[in-house]
Amino acid sequence: MFITSLEEMEDIVKSKKFLHWDGWTVIQTFPTEKGRTSKFGLYRNNRWFIQKRFVPGVKGWNIPEKFVGPKQGKR
Repeated sequence: MFITSLEEMEDIVKSKKFLHWDGWTVIQTFPTEKGRTSKFGLYRNNRWFIQKRFVPGVKGWNIPEKFVGPKQGKR
């Protein structure tokens, strides 16, 4: 699902504790031992995580539909 509005993306990031910003990129981070062998693995605070990055393109941010809760949607 493409999100084209910065305001809508900010609302989504604010409502999901596993999402955060890195500049214009939205980052999803979740704990898992699979991070130990994943190319997306991240070791932080003595725990392994996987980190997925959603870089905005011409059409906006392409994020999974499951991130868009009942408060968000197509505007």
